[in-house]
Amino acid sequence: MSIDRDTFENTSEDELADLSVPDRVLGFLAANEDRAFKAREIASQIDVDEGAVSTALSRLKDRDLVEHKATYWAITDDAERLDGYSGYERATALFNDQLGVEDEDSWREHAPTDPHPSVEDEQ
Repeated sequence: MSIDRDTFENTSEDELADLSVPDRVLGFLAANEDRAFKAREIASQIDVDEGAVSTALSRLKDRDLVEHKATYWAITDDAERLDGYSGYERATALFNDQLGVEDEDSWREHAPTDPHPSVEDEQ
């Protein structure tokens, strides 16, 4: 997985080495929590061998950190489970350093006032 130059210059070797393949996979899925991906798509996005990604996904599934349906993988929606996984914390910290911490107030400010049509269909 590539990193920006600023992260390269300002992050220690130890911090960069700390992210294992499962941490990188989980970090990618967390950053794209509204989507599901095939293992090869994840591998391509984080620049890791597909076999290593598949192994990582299986291990993450065993820990109930990801969900699997057909050939697609997505991060779990169990926030408590994710909070208990230290790799998720390290990946989140690295992404926050690279991209900045999300501002919840900013999200709310730009959120639509009307529910999505699919929500109305369910009611």
